[in-house]
Amino acid sequence: MSVELEYDLTRDQWEVLKALRLPAPKRRILNQFIVERLVTFQLAAISGDCPVITEKGRKVLVRGSTRLWDVAA
Repeated sequence: MSVELEYDLTRDQWEVLKALRLPAPKRRILNQFIVERLVTFQLAAISGDCPVITEKGRKVLVRGSTRLWDVAA
């Protein structure tokens, strides 16, 4: 894969990224600072007034983090 998808996200950033998979009405309130950081990383975008996960964000979420792999092992 030519695109590097390894991000050193905090636990809170991972949780918000996971929450963005849900439809907007089913989400809990999201931390706007974290959403802005995810937008900066192009893992999320703002559609209207609602944050959404991007294709890149989905790929990162599916791939996970090597730190998360250590916990699962």
